[in-house]
Amino acid sequence: MTRRILLLMLAVVALALAGAACGGDDDDEAEEPAAEETTEDTGGGGGTTIELAADPGGALAFDQTELTAPAGEVTIHLTNDAQIPHNVEVEGNGVEEVSDTVTGADTSLSLTLEAGEYEFYCAVPGHREGGMEGTLTVE
Repeated sequence: MTRRILLLMLAVVALALAGAACGGDDDDEAEEPAAEETTEDTGGGGGTTIELAADPGGALAFDQTELTAPAGEVTIHLTNDAQIPHNVEVEGNGVEEVSDTVTGADTSLSLTLEAGEYEFYCAVPGHREGGMEGTLTVE
């Protein structure tokens, strides 16, 4: 009987070790995606994405007034959870482009930018004057 218990215990330990070895692969996969790291630099020639948000409570404000990006393809992803319409416009160095205006939704504006300083603001009438503006520095 003790021999059977000993063999059973050895079998349980062997199964536990085999399961732990398989579980190690799952841990490696969990470390690979790193979605937060790719938010800024999408890699593969895709450029850089900058996250920008309008105040969710409806105030005329962005969550940031200073943005920075490397020269090249730059996408500004604007999140507007408020029930007030907002957009984002980038102006400077011969560039003047505006995103779609959204209410309670997201929109993106993609541009090819050279190094320099640009202004970004909400182009909805009165919003820039209310404080929805900032500086985008492209390095």
